[in-house]
Amino acid sequence: MLGISEVAILIIIGILVFGAKKLPELARSAGKSARILKSEAKAMKRENAEPEAGGDTGTAVEGSVVKGADVPRT
Repeated sequence: MLGISEVAILIIIGILVFGAKKLPELARSAGKSARILKSEAKAMKRENAEPEAGGDTGTAVEGSVVKGADVPRT
């Protein structure tokens, strides 16, 4: 965890690197990105928690079985 002195040093470095005019814009952009990431993570958790209708939680894949020596082994 960062202490107050470390946070102050980071703020000073940020002002020197980006300039005082750009910092609010950067903070706003970072906040929007964090909100979007959080909402997407919640949506993924909801999607994974809800079972599919019909009781089958697996995914059907159509295809055919291939036999022969030309099939690479994993």
